[in-house]
Order: sequence, then structure tokens, then C-alpha cells
Amino acid sequence: MKMIHPSIEEAKRYLANAREILKTKGGNGVPGYYSDKKYVKMACNTAWNGVLVALDEKLPLPIKGKRRSIRDFEEYLGKRNRKALNDFVSAYHILHLLGGYDGELNKKPIHLGLQLAEYIINWCSKN
Repeated sequence: MKMIHPSIEEAKRYLANAREILKTKGGNGVPGYYSDKKYVKMACNTAWNGVLVALDEKLPLPIKGKRRSIRDFEEYLGKRNRKALNDFVSAYHILHLLGGYDGELNKKPIHLGLQLAEYIINWCSKN
């Protein structure tokens, strides 16, 4: 049986927390929409952080005093798995930008972003 790395467990917990925030606090506006941007932003940022937590273990340590950039993650994934890279880029746009910054209230892209986060976390746990 393969041991699940603690960072994968933590990433899954982030994702579960994001879903719970949307379910309990996102509110139901008009059908198909959330009603509270504050909680949509919070949930999307939480899910995005879960993606980063899962990937952090995969990348080599950054040079001391330097932080990782989005390009570091893209470069790593681009060398290993094109689908994972595409999922990551889409998750970045949906969760980090559209949800986390803009507070998009439409449920469809937000749910897609959560699904992409789950794909990436699962990919990290297998590779």
C-alpha cells in the first residue's frame, strides 16, 4: 500500500474546506449563482492554496531568499505532464484570478476550478 504524503493530505483538506465554504456560506443567489463574493473569494483562494501545497513537494527547493513563481510550477509540469500543466494553468485562471480576485459568482466556472484542483492534487499523489 502506498503511503499518502502529508502535503497531499493537507492539500485535500484545503480543497474540502473550500467546498464547505461555498456550500455553507457562498449563498444561493439567482439559480446557478452564489450570492456572496467574499466567501467565493475565500473558497477559491483556499482551493488554489491546496494546489500549491500539493505541488510544493514536487518542485526542487528554491534558491535561498527567493520565492517560487507561477512560472516555476509551469516549467516543472511542462516537463512532466502536458495535461497536468493545462489543468494547472486553467485552475490558476479560474481559482486564483476569476474566483480569488474577481469573486465570480457563476457556479459553473467555480466548480470547474475545484474539479481541476482535485485533478492536480490527485496527479501529485500518483507521481
